[in-house]
Amino acid sequence: MKNPANAANVPGNSPCHVNRDILQSTESSIRYHIAHPKRIDKRLHELDREWDVERILETNASFLALGGMLLSLFRKRYLLLSGAALALLNQHAHKGWCPPLPILRRLGVRTRSEIEYERHALKLLRGDFVGTRKDGKLIVEQVLDLSHKLGRIPLLQPVHES
Repeated sequence: MKNPANAANVPGNSPCHVNRDILQSTESSIRYHIAHPKRIDKRLHELDREWDVERILETNASFLALGGMLLSLFRKRYLLLSGAALALLNQHAHKGWCPPLPILRRLGVRTRSEIEYERHALKLLRGDFVGTRKDGKLIVEQVLDLSHKLGRIPLLQPVHES
């Protein structure tokens, strides 16, 4: 059975222009670091601390659920807050979508896969992997050129062909 709440569902449930903005931002960062390789280590450290959309949703849902439980000590109706938060988290787990998701995506919050795409590209630039040059051109530059032609991140966003 296919798990509907996989990493491809978040971009799949996000507007195309939002995905494009996130992709362009990621590619801009990679291109910047092609020109400024001494700043790659700092950026990798920033990526280590970047929260992905799943982590933000789970953290917010747990705070709302806990807050609802604590407030229910004063008024029982606050248990509805806990129930709503957990219902939304459950919906996200099963459908790969919930109401806060479009807002988070518009704010530029990326999936773990999108963050890892940038991380691996930067590590390629830094030379962490063997054979990072092909015909005198960095493989990461070839990947960026390809993604620009396709308008998507290779291997992360499915191609929807008719």
